[in-house]
Formats: sequence, C-alpha cells, structure tokens
Amino acid sequence: MRVHEREHPPGDLAIAGLTPRATVRQLDQYIVGQHDAKRAVAIALRNRWRRQQLDEDLRREVLPKNIIMIGPTGVGKTEIARRLAGLANAPFVKVEASHFTEVGYHGRDVESMVRELAQLAVNMVQEEMMQQVRPQARERAEERLLDYLYEPPETDPADPDRARQRRRARERLQRMLREGKLDERKVEIQVTDKPAVPGLAMGGEEMGIDMQSFLEEMLPPRTEQRRMTVAEARETLVHQESEKLVDRQTLHRRAVWKAENNGIIFVDEIDKIAGGQGERYGPDVSREGVQRDLLPIVEGCTVPTRYGMVHTDHILFIAAGAFTVARPSDLIPELQGRFPIRVELSDLSREDFVRILTEPRNALTRQYRALLATEEVELEFSPDALERIAEFAEQINQRGQSIGARRLQTVMEKLLESISFEAPDIGPHSVTVDRDYVDSKLAELVEDEDLTRYVL
Repeated sequence: MRVHEREHPPGDLAIAGLTPRATVRQLDQYIVGQHDAKRAVAIALRNRWRRQQLDEDLRREVLPKNIIMIGPTGVGKTEIARRLAGLANAPFVKVEASHFTEVGYHGRDVESMVRELAQLAVNMVQEEMMQQVRPQARERAEERLLDYLYEPPETDPADPDRARQRRRARERLQRMLREGKLDERKVEIQVTDKPAVPGLAMGGEEMGIDMQSFLEEMLPPRTEQRRMTVAEARETLVHQESEKLVDRQTLHRRAVWKAENNGIIFVDEIDKIAGGQGERYGPDVSREGVQRDLLPIVEGCTVPTRYGMVHTDHILFIAAGAFTVARPSDLIPELQGRFPIRVELSDLSREDFVRILTEPRNALTRQYRALLATEEVELEFSPDALERIAEFAEQINQRGQSIGARRLQTVMEKLLESISFEAPDIGPHSVTVDRDYVDSKLAELVEDEDLTRYVL
C-alpha cells in the first residue's frame, strides 16, 4: 500500500458541520426512504472529517470504509451518492464497471476514472481560487477596459495641464463605467483563447498525459479582436485577469489533495463484472480481469495525471448493483474485502411513488408547475390524481422491466404532453389534473400491453 499525505489546503473542510444526522436530513429533502443507505453514507462522510482531525501518523492508517449498495435500478443509489458529493463539496465521478476492460484489451482503462476525478477537482479548486482573487481581477479588468474606451490625444507628456486634463477625463469615464452608464456601449477588445487539444485514440485509450500536456504548451494561444458591449467585455476581462492571478502550481497541489482526500468515485453496475458460481471461462475470465485491475485502485495506488500523482488510498468508493443474478460474494475475495459496508435498498411501493411526486425539493410536480408557470399556466394536482399516477407507474413496472422512480418521468411526460404543447396559447389559465384527467390520458395506454411497452 502506498500512502502519501499532502499538506492540508486552507478552508477545505466543507464537511465540518455535517453530522451524520444533519447529512441524513439533507438527503431526505431529495430522496424518499432508503434510510439504511443514507445512514451508511452519512457515517462515511463524517469519518472523513474525523480522520482529518487525527495526528498525521494515525491519519495515514485510517482508510475509508467503502460501500456496496444493493438494489434494483431507479431506487436512489446514484442520487444518494451524487447528493452526498454535493453536500461535501467533493469531486464526484460516476462510472459503469461494465465499460471497463482488462489491461491489454480494447476498451476503457480503470485508471481513467482517477484522471477524471483529478480534472473535476482542478475545475472546482480553480473556481474557488478565481472567486478569491475576483476583487483584484475586477480592478485590473477596469483599467484594461478604460484603456480600450479612452484613447487620449497625443500631446507633449511634459505638459502638466494636458496630463491633468487626461487624468480628469479618465476619472469621469471611470465613474460612468462604475455607475453602469456605459454598459450598452460597444467596445472592441482583445481576447486570448487556449487552443483545444483533441483526445486522439491511442490503443483504445485517451491521448497520453505527457503528450497532451506537451501539445498544449507547444501550441500558441489564439488571439482575436471581438466586438461586444462594455458589460460583456467587463466579465470577459475579469475572467482573464482571474486566471492570470491564480497560481497554477498551488491550484494543482490543492486539486490533487482534494481528489485524494475528498474525492468520491461511484462504480455502478459492479454486479456486471461479478462471475457466477460455475466454471471460469469465456466472459467470466474477462470480468475477473476487470476486477483485478480495479483492485489496486480501490486498495490504494498511485495514478499519474497531468496535474501530478494522485494517491487513491483515501478516495471513497461507492459501488452499486442490482445483484439479481450475481451476488456480492461472487466478486473476487480481495475486492470484497475492500467494500466492508453493504446496504440493501428496497424496491419502491405505490406509497413511495406518491411521496416522490410531492415531497422532495425537486419533486416532479414542482418542476412541472414551475415550467408551466413561465407560460402563465397554473398547474395543480389533486390527491386522487397523484394516487392514480403512482398506481399506473407501479403497474407498468410490474408488467415489464422495473426502472423504479424513473418510470414516473415517462408517465408524467405523457400525461402532461397536451398541456405543455398548448400552454403558450392558453395562458394565463389554471389547470387542475384530477383522477378523471389521468384516466383519460393514460388508462388506455396502460391497459394495452403492446402500447405500454413502446410508449411508457
């Protein structure tokens, strides 16, 4: 096991105030039920903060308690992990285990998920650092903008009266700029863009890290004149100056630390690479090869990225799968041992569907009400309509392949199709969706199994 401890970047303890109970409360705002899974990830998140409070020697020894979530599709596995990363302000990567191939075969390399995590960490830290230097960047951008707006006539620089007049004129222009009086004026500014380096296919994998960095350094930046409003030019110049003020070495160092200590990698469909109980041959051999390639990443190894070496010892891995055919015990023993926490997510009932439609902050009914309100159409749902929608979603899941709560999106889109189409022509207007309306739009579709299969 390789262990490497980096300096602790200042102000990177977003999880300090998140107790397990507070984390569960936050997750409850977006995800219905699945209390055991929420508790497990809440404890894992809190353990990260606890580890950061320890002495350095002991801190190196405390490894994350990786989690396997077991449950059918559409019950909240991905959403729990994604919301957890948002609460912790952590870089989050979702990958599907079935997309990886064993080393030596054409396909995606398992190390690519760590490189992707490092890139996300760089983007997050860069945004944070640019916000910190924004006041200074605004001052610099303002000076550059004044240079574009005011070109003083050529005069003798030794003439004090002329110099005083130029200074006063520039100060007047600066006041007008700060008051927003020049925002609509057009100005031509110089914009510099970094050339895009395409990822070339090399052995089925992305362009090599060293080669891509080399090409980016060798290709000259593109500079062009663009005409835009003063308001647009101000934001463009502030962004340019912010990038100049950010120290790249510090940025990369903090980003690598964030990826190593706060990063979350969600490995979905891990059951697809679990072998069965029979003989090992054919596809089973390849699946076991992917597991063995994945093992050192989860155990703790060093992955080269364009921003530096990333040590994976303290990245939190959350794996998920339906495990309808394979079982967690079908994974190779070494990989099983690296996921000590296992939680089972329950299938969703009709009552859960009703709650999903109404309770979360991002509930579908709230989304549709807000969308149609932009057309001055007031949309309401009666309680019996919500019950009927949930009933139809449950029936469709039972008849065919269950996709959990995702079925509600398809049902709702079909239910509100005509209202969404006619909304620009009927507003301002009030529409109440009741049980009869739901039956008129969906009952015939649900009863016809062939239509249900293709439409819903």
